[in-house]
Amino acid sequence: MRLPFAPAKLSLSALLLVSAPLLLQGCSEAPQQQQGQMHPAAVATMTMETHDAPFTIELPATLSGSKEVEVRARVTGILESRNFEEGQRVEQGQSLFTIDLEPYQLAVDRAQAALDGAKAALVQADRDVKRLAKLRAEKSVSQRDYDNASSANDIAKTDLAAAKVALKEAQLNLEYAQVKAPVAGVMGREFVSEGTYVSGPDLLLTQMTQFDPIRIRFGLSEREQLQMRQDVKNGSLTLPEQGHWKTQIKLQDGSLYGQTGEVNFSDVRINPNTGTSEFQAIIPNPDFQLRPGQFVRVELSGAVRKNAFIVPQRAVLDNGTGKFVYVVSKNEQGMDVALPAPVTVGEWIKKPENEQYQNFWLIRSGLKEGDQVIVDGMARIFFPGMPVNVGQPAANPSHAE
Repeated sequence: MRLPFAPAKLSLSALLLVSAPLLLQGCSEAPQQQQGQMHPAAVATMTMETHDAPFTIELPATLSGSKEVEVRARVTGILESRNFEEGQRVEQGQSLFTIDLEPYQLAVDRAQAALDGAKAALVQADRDVKRLAKLRAEKSVSQRDYDNASSANDIAKTDLAAAKVALKEAQLNLEYAQVKAPVAGVMGREFVSEGTYVSGPDLLLTQMTQFDPIRIRFGLSEREQLQMRQDVKNGSLTLPEQGHWKTQIKLQDGSLYGQTGEVNFSDVRINPNTGTSEFQAIIPNPDFQLRPGQFVRVELSGAVRKNAFIVPQRAVLDNGTGKFVYVVSKNEQGMDVALPAPVTVGEWIKKPENEQYQNFWLIRSGLKEGDQVIVDGMARIFFPGMPVNVGQPAANPSHAE
């Protein structure tokens, strides 16, 4: 039996012609429906205000002893003993070596005896002058005899002074025979063993290093120095007085060394091989935790950025071509939307642990006063211009520490 209302067969081309307008209409309406149905992303913002922010520099550095001392004997003789262990910490004035003391002790005794004789001779000369002065007044002796006595008295005084100098020299040589540490520090290895004849200062006995304080040496590039001078000139940067940067050491594990110091030397010359000039800082090292030759990083602080914008570090994103932040703006319908704003960043500003945000970026360009920068909720922004719902504003620090 043939059905009275059997469906007509359509060719594939006719079917496509009928369905194409419907498909195009559906595609054009889909983004609008999706955008209209998408809920605004919940974000928190920070309103941009200018601040005086600390300017810090972090650089690689090398440690060295504040004094590298070569220990030499000032007198000659047979080396009798070594009075330290290699690598031992010693105090200033501590005996390191002992040279045969007996010849120098005998020289002291001889000088002391000569001094005693000079004192006795002066006493006798004083008596002669006093006695002849009385006789001369009575005209019992000639003027020549009195003059001779006076001259003998003057010579006796000179001999006494020379005897005192000779005794002091003998005592000094006796002290030099006990070779002492010129500074407090750590001993190196010995170069001369007991029983060796020490010929004087030309023979190196050992070396020692003063660890407290310790010296930090690092280089600052000519480009960075030029940029800082330009910033100082235009009023956006204030440097420490007389270049005395405060210094703190960051160790290899990222921890900060407990003591701080300051820069005490900056070389005016530029090293042509590295393009840097050398800086030096001194920092206390009472526990000898730091050692010469150690590689560390040094943080320089004490400079101030004037009228700067700062944002939390996490608010600054990178799209592969540069850094940017999301700023809240109004679209044509008056809705709050997130728009990317390219920025040029400066230094990291590290804030204390008890602050709401620990790390901040200093923004050199790309923002203006009053901009609302999104600092929380960036992961909910799927495309530029996406609607956002601004919640509780993030705390805007009154100053950066």
